[in-house]
Amino acid sequence: MKYDLRFPIVVAALLVVGLMTVSTAALSPRASSGIFTKQLLGVALAAIPIAALLWAGRDRVYRLAPWMYAGALLLQASTFVIGKEVNGQKNWILLGPIQIQPLEILKFALILMLALALREGYRGMSTYLRAGAVFLPAVGLVVLADFGGALVLSVIFGVMLLAARIPWWHAVLAVLAVGAAVPTVLYPHLEPYQQKRLTIFLDPYQDPRGAGYQVIQSTIAVGSGGLQGKGYKEGSQSHNGFLPEAHTDFAYSTWAEEQGFVGALAVLVLYGALFWGLAGMAMESPRLQDQLLFAGVLGQIGFQVVENIGAALSVLPLTGITLPLISYGLSSLVATLSTLGLAYVVHRDRFLGSI
Repeated sequence: MKYDLRFPIVVAALLVVGLMTVSTAALSPRASSGIFTKQLLGVALAAIPIAALLWAGRDRVYRLAPWMYAGALLLQASTFVIGKEVNGQKNWILLGPIQIQPLEILKFALILMLALALREGYRGMSTYLRAGAVFLPAVGLVVLADFGGALVLSVIFGVMLLAARIPWWHAVLAVLAVGAAVPTVLYPHLEPYQQKRLTIFLDPYQDPRGAGYQVIQSTIAVGSGGLQGKGYKEGSQSHNGFLPEAHTDFAYSTWAEEQGFVGALAVLVLYGALFWGLAGMAMESPRLQDQLLFAGVLGQIGFQVVENIGAALSVLPLTGITLPLISYGLSSLVATLSTLGLAYVVHRDRFLGSI
């Protein structure tokens, strides 16, 4: 079996950036102890599902998709009963010293199930009924507790519908409907702090010591890095505790302060190479079902990258979405690496099997 190593090399390069960022953010007085060790643990743990995917192959994974999706829904639902509250959101489950965020598993399972539900392409109203039956239970469990997570699930759903070749005017109508519903239906039902986070990027200085503080400190950190940065582990904004969530929401700001414009641009180039690789895999896959899966992976990771970096630069709302492969987070890291491993396996087996 021939393996293409270009894709894993790009992923490994982003992992190195992430480990460097977390290791320097760990010096912040705001950071929890042991975050770098836990991030290394996440890399090691990700080897288990990736190895299982490589062994199982494309067809076995697809056959297990309904069971994985059902399990992911149950796990997400359990947060309402046994979930631990972190940063005002009860989205975590404690397993000893490890915190698991079921949403990350749900993203993985949703992509798989939608690939199955939409594998015949657009077939009229039945297409939306099948896809909706998969999507609505997932987003319904998430939307009120984690608006950012619901956004990611919605983007996955929308991108995969487009990849299923729905009529373009259906997509336009959907965008208009969502554009009307968000400010009139969804926004009024969000908590006040969530509403503030969605609008403060427009003028963070209207509340510089409150809701705007994070965004202001993030832009200061990015700007202070200059062209070449302050140097590894020399960032003053994060190390002196001015930059909140330097290891998660603002990991890009932490990296940009120390590595400067050159380093910040290098990360964008690496993400571009990752997206180019996923798009190339999709184009090389003869089955629509596999193309849908790649579209879902691209939608998820691409949206998270754009939203996180956009929020760090104060050009997009702050939604708490982390930066894939770079931000600290054991659940996020393991799930993202597993999702990319799934994409790699599907591409490897694109000419095999019968599903």
